Amino acid sequence: MTEFLDLGPHAGFILACYAITLATIAGLFVWLVADRKSLTASLAKLEADGVRRRSGAASSGERG
Repeated sequence: MTEFLDLGPHAGFILACYAITLATIAGLFVWLVADRKSLTASLAKLEADGVRRRSGAASSGERG
């Protein structure tokens, strides 16, 4: 196990790459969660204003 953890003279570079990758993935996850919250709020406001989705059930004979 200690041989696996021995990263040699480039340990700093390797660990920095892992840290940057982890931070990037975490940032993307946080951004996606915040964007979903924003879009959900925007959709709720539009629906409250009477705007309906095109994917909703159309009334008889109505095409869009």
